[in-house]
Amino acid sequence: MKKNISFRKMHFTKDGWSCLKKQLCILVAIILTLFTCCSSPESPEFEFMRDVKVELSYEDFQAQPNYSGSVRLLIGGGLTIILYSNPSTGFSWSKLAQISNRTVLMQIDHKWLPPTSDRAGAGTQQVWTFKTLKRGLSTIYLEYSQPWEGGIKAAKTFHLTVVVKYSH
Repeated sequence: MKKNISFRKMHFTKDGWSCLKKQLCILVAIILTLFTCCSSPESPEFEFMRDVKVELSYEDFQAQPNYSGSVRLLIGGGLTIILYSNPSTGFSWSKLAQISNRTVLMQIDHKWLPPTSDRAGAGTQQVWTFKTLKRGLSTIYLEYSQPWEGGIKAAKTFHLTVVVKYSH
């Protein structure tokens, strides 16, 4: 069945154009402000880095058990995540990270560091390494859980957004 579509010329009154111009000017001002703030070379939090390390301690997770953050990396860059862990409690972080876009980011390795103390029940750290592959956006998600059936799941979580761009 064919539908007839007709296009009509839009007519604006003087007040209509004035309102439209005002809204457009506000929109352009907001975009320029955001662009200026977000791309300022003096703002280190907006720099894209070659290699980044994110490390969270026991105290960090006590203060914020569900961590969420973001990093900006260049293509071919590396990302290292180091998280506190205490396997004597039965809890551990996921060995394989859940990566939302594996064409942008790839997990290279996962390992446990030796405890810093010889005391029974001493905590340690788990380390993941990643490599950026191409421009884009990906997220990393890890859970601190007891892996057996009936064990506590996601007692702590780690969520990191990774933005990757070309190097200059």
